[in-house]
Amino acid sequence: MNSLLELQNVTKIYGGGLFSRSRTLALDNVSFAIPSESPQITAIAGESGSGKTTMARVLLGVVAPTEGKVLFKGQDVAGMTRKQRREFRREVQPVFQDPFEVYNPFYKVDHVLTTPIKKFRMAGTKREAQRIIEDALELVGLRPDETLGRFPHQLSGGQRQRVMVARALLLKPSVILADEPVSMVDASLRATILDSIRNLNRELGIAILYITHDLTTAYQISDNIMVLYRGSVVEAGSVERVIKHPQHPYTRLLVESIPQPDPDKRWGAETTVSNTIGIAPGATTCKFVDRCLAAMPMCAEAVPGFYRIDPDRGALCFLYADSPELTSTEIATVLQRDADSHEPVATGAE
Repeated sequence: MNSLLELQNVTKIYGGGLFSRSRTLALDNVSFAIPSESPQITAIAGESGSGKTTMARVLLGVVAPTEGKVLFKGQDVAGMTRKQRREFRREVQPVFQDPFEVYNPFYKVDHVLTTPIKKFRMAGTKREAQRIIEDALELVGLRPDETLGRFPHQLSGGQRQRVMVARALLLKPSVILADEPVSMVDASLRATILDSIRNLNRELGIAILYITHDLTTAYQISDNIMVLYRGSVVEAGSVERVIKHPQHPYTRLLVESIPQPDPDKRWGAETTVSNTIGIAPGATTCKFVDRCLAAMPMCAEAVPGFYRIDPDRGALCFLYADSPELTSTEIATVLQRDADSHEPVATGAE
C-alpha cells in the first residue's frame, strides 16, 4: 500500500550547537506512515514532553529532522522544488492548539480565510472566493453571516477553532494535522469540534493526525493510536485494542490515569512507581525502566525491539520478545489497513 505522508527512521535532537552543549532528544528513530488509500484518523498520544508536537512539526516540514526522512507521496520533503513544496503545503494542513495565536487582532477573521485563497489562486472572482469560504464555514457548523466581518475577540474559542478548521478545509488537503485542537475550549464545545473533524475524514476522505494527551477523546474519534514516551513509539495499533487492552506498561499507566466515575475509588492519591532493578551509570536501557513495575534485568541492559503482538498492534517492550520483531518499514505500516476490507495489511512479519 502506498503512503501519503511518511516518517522514515526520523530522529530530532534540539540543542548541541555552538552556543549550547545541552541536547534534547525529542524524537528517537520514529517510523510512521499515513496510507494514501482508506484515509483514517490516527491519534498520537503521550504525556507532555513525549515528542508529539515535534512529530507534527517535522511532518509539516516546519522542523527538519536531525536524521531520517520525511516523504510526501514518495518524495523527500527536504529535496522538493519550490513548486513541489507549494503543493505539499497545500495538501498537508495544520490546526493548532491555541487558535487565538494565529489571528492578528487588528484584522477581521475573514483575513485568515481570504489569504490562502489568494495565495493558492483558488478563485477567479471575489464572488467565487466568497462562495468557497461560506461553504467551508458551513461544513464545520458555522453560519457565515454570524462569523464573517467580526474580529477574533468577538468570537468564542470554539468558533475561532472551527474557523481554523474551515481554513484548512479551504485548500482541499489530503492530510490535516490537528495538534491538541480542543484543549483550549470548554467541554461543551469539544464534541462539536471533534464531530467536525470526524466528518472531514468520513465525508471528505481527509486523513487526520490527531495529536493529544487526552486518551478519552482519542478513543472517541480515532481508528488507530500511537503512544509516545520520551520520543519513542512504545505502542501502536487499533485504538480499540490499545485503549481497552493496553500491553505496554506505560500505556497501562496512561489508561489507569483516566478518572473513573466510581465514588468508592479514590482518584488523585499519590502513587509511588518504582522497581528494584539496579541501573549502572551510563548503561543503555529501556527508557521506561525506572518507572516500570514489570521491569526485568534485561531492561537495564539493552533497548527493546518493537514486537508485533497482534496483527495490527506492536509494542516496544521485552515482555513480548518471543513475538516477531518488526523492521522500521514494518513499524511504519503497522497501522495501515486494506482500503476495501479494513483488515490489517500483511507486512511479512508473520
